[in-house]
Amino acid sequence: MVDLRQSRDVPQIMLSVLFLAIMIIACLWVVQPFILGFAWAGTVVIATWPLLVRLQRVLFGRRSLAVLVMMLLLILLFIIPVALLVNSLVDSSGPVIHAISTGAMSPPDLAWLNSIPFVGEKLYAGWHSLLDMGGSAIMAKLRPYVGATTTWFVGQAAHIGRFMLHCALMLLFSALLYWRGEQVARGIRHFAIRLAGKRGDAAVLLAGQAIRAVALGVVVTALVQAVLGGVGLAISGVPYATLFTVVMLMTCLVQLGPLLVLVPAIIWLYWSGDSTWGTVLLVWSCVVATLDNFIRPVLIRMGADLPLILILSGVIGGLVAFGMIGLFIGPVLLAVSWRLFSAWVNEAPEPATADNSLSEADDLDTPS
Repeated sequence: MVDLRQSRDVPQIMLSVLFLAIMIIACLWVVQPFILGFAWAGTVVIATWPLLVRLQRVLFGRRSLAVLVMMLLLILLFIIPVALLVNSLVDSSGPVIHAISTGAMSPPDLAWLNSIPFVGEKLYAGWHSLLDMGGSAIMAKLRPYVGATTTWFVGQAAHIGRFMLHCALMLLFSALLYWRGEQVARGIRHFAIRLAGKRGDAAVLLAGQAIRAVALGVVVTALVQAVLGGVGLAISGVPYATLFTVVMLMTCLVQLGPLLVLVPAIIWLYWSGDSTWGTVLLVWSCVVATLDNFIRPVLIRMGADLPLILILSGVIGGLVAFGMIGLFIGPVLLAVSWRLFSAWVNEAPEPATADNSLSEADDLDTPS
């Protein structure tokens, strides 16, 4: 006879699972604006937690003072570079806007176009024909591109605004995590143990090591290269050194390196006739550009031994997927996934060698 209670349990289980799924999706929908900011804050806190512990020891065991110092350091690291970038853009665009508004800026002659083989004379003649027809003709030629360019700049402004919002959320969540870090870590590990036992706890520890490796290997290396490159630009007398330093930090974070900014500066110094400082900046740039080959592997292995191609893929893919915040989130996701996958694979027994497989096959073929 079929137990009626068991037949009623099937729809009950299905409805329970459906209810839990709806609740989880609804909760994720509510906290969706805060997920990236919280993930970024968790990455920062895990990477800098040893520094917080050392500061607390120095500051007479006061957690509040240590959290205050760490928040000031985070503001110096994340907020001030963005503010300097915006301030430099405003300062540098002021003279250009004034020249355009007063009519002091005239179109360039572009005589160097004549030096281009085959097409140089045609380009030079076409440019001067546009100048002879006046500004209305030039605007008629540029009008199809104005809309796309404006849309692109509006999109970039939206990305910067979103990045600043995530920065504010990151600072808020970082302060909370610094203040109650032990309780949060204990809750996460307890949840992991509830899910997968000891393996879950080991997975959480491996994830922490991967996060620290990415933060040390990518962010610290980029910061060192950008600061040293900016010092070289300032000493060599390159204008807008602060703006170029912030741009250099971004190029180092996306793994393009500091030479993307330093090489044009060197060319400008030589072109302007300052060959002495151009040579100094050239030598200094060679030193700065090669630092990542020595610093990054050491720092990455301080947290965990991760493949460098994994870090590069995470930085570039995170930038494409999540925007500027993906510079920090992307490599962390790949690094954590790699560490968990590697640990899971290493738990399997070693495969038999070819010699052992042949000997076992011979044993099976041998009559008893």
